[in-house]
Amino acid sequence: MTHKLNVAAAVTASRMVFAVFILFCTTFSVPFYVFYLLGAFTDVIDGRVARKLNLKSSFGAKLDMIADFIFVIAVFVKVFPLLCVPIWLWIWIASIAFIKLINLVLSLVVLHSIVSMHTVMNKVTGFMLFFLPFGIGRGSWQALTIAVIVTCFAATFAAIQEGYFIRAGKEIE
Repeated sequence: MTHKLNVAAAVTASRMVFAVFILFCTTFSVPFYVFYLLGAFTDVIDGRVARKLNLKSSFGAKLDMIADFIFVIAVFVKVFPLLCVPIWLWIWIASIAFIKLINLVLSLVVLHSIVSMHTVMNKVTGFMLFFLPFGIGRGSWQALTIAVIVTCFAATFAAIQEGYFIRAGKEIE
């Protein structure tokens, strides 16, 4: 049984390794996109592997949340310095992050555990965020700006919805 657990945890942990590799790649280069896609692939399959092997655990859920965070920060560190991001967008992104932080604290208070909600809106937001790096430098800045605005609206709604579910004492997987 431990061997199976290691397989599911290894898939999740590999996302953190891919995040570190991303930090050493030239942004938007072939290696960058290879590690980006591999990291995204592990995010898609780690939960499926755990469910298939009947190994869902709170440790796995927390490891997934940590791996997601590290991966997103690595991509953020590589991509955002290359963009001319208006202050209003920085404020919006910081506001979303603040709501997510409040949700983590709220989950500790209400559910007595750090909870990562896998709501439909969180999945939609993740899907939208996944495609943003592919649009940078390919096409018009107006189209990218619209995509970023729509993604921020989705992320804002997802964060508020997550807080509602936590306050209601619901855990969404």
